[in-house]
Formats: sequence, structure tokens, C-alpha cells
Amino acid sequence: MARRKRNWRPGANYHVVMRGNNRQNIYSTDEDMLHLMRCMGHASIDYQFTVFAYCIMTNHYHILLQSEDNLSNIMRHINRKYSDYYSKRYGYVGQLYQGRYYCKEVKSPYAMLAVSRYIHRNPIATKTPMVKHLADYPFSTFPYYHSSASSPYPYLDTSKLPQFLPQPFEKTTEAYVNYCLMEIEDILNINKSADILEVLT
Repeated sequence: MARRKRNWRPGANYHVVMRGNNRQNIYSTDEDMLHLMRCMGHASIDYQFTVFAYCIMTNHYHILLQSEDNLSNIMRHINRKYSDYYSKRYGYVGQLYQGRYYCKEVKSPYAMLAVSRYIHRNPIATKTPMVKHLADYPFSTFPYYHSSASSPYPYLDTSKLPQFLPQPFEKTTEAYVNYCLMEIEDILNINKSADILEVLT
């Protein structure tokens, strides 16, 4: 049976997740995670896309992005480059990834905020937190928001998400960082609009 064609639209925002086969750890070391970041950078040479948030965990990664080129081609490029690296480094034979990547369109500003917050909080959402402070986790975009430093990657845009913050938040990277660090209950106490309630609960 043929695979169902991805419902991709140029310029739309997507939350993408890729997992290791059987949820095995395929990003076990700092070098593995750094190489996946290199694969993203290499893909940005051949394809046009903008990343707003990403987080690499030991057995999966998340990306929130917008692409002008076909998303399937971008993901194929990244995953093939990483698979080649992993097979060569570890002598691995077989299927590295758990099927096709998960992909869901993120349609509203509040959904963009909720998804990016979820992505950035991954390192502290595990049973045993990987870091005490999110800014200390180097394999996500959160440190770039936290430091307000210019992005070293041409495909990374840290200016868009803060513009989606609702009142009374200021539309700054500092306010966005605070939004990510807040508990859902505290966010809802500040802003109880129906739209933000729908995506956060």
C-alpha cells in the first residue's frame, strides 16, 4: 500500500518529531547531538526553511519550523545525513528511525507559543530532569532566547515567537523566556482568553 502523501503547505508552520527505532537512544553523546545540528545546517544550504524552536533529546528530537521547500525533502536530507554518520561511527546496521517523522501544522499564534514552550521544556519534563535550569541545556534553542544573543545559524529566527505573546506580556525575548519557565496555571491566571486556554489545556 502506498504511503499517504504529506499535507504540506509552503509558508505554514509545523511541529516535527523524529524518534529512534523502538525509542532507542540514537543521540547518546554530545557529539551525536552536535552532529544532528550540523545536519540541520547542511540542509539549510540546499533548502529554504526557518526554525523557531528545536530540542534534541537522547532518543528523539523536536523542531518547530516553517519551510518554503518541501518539508519531506528537508527531513529526508537531515535524517539521511545523520543515519550515514551514525552507521559509520557505531557500525550500526538496520533501521535507525521509528518510521516516518511525526508532523502537525501549527495554525495559530497561541499554538506556536504552546508548542515552542513544550519543545523547550523537554529537558526538565523527563522523570529525571536532564538539567536544573533550561538555559544550561545546550542542545535546544532555549539558550539563544535566554541570552538574547544573535543566532549563529542563518536558519534560526528568535524574533518571531515573542511577537505572539498575549497581553499583559511584553513582546520581548525576556518575556518569552519567562513564559516558557512559567507553569501552565500561572500563564492562565495572567491571561484567561479562550484561545490560549484551548491550546494550553
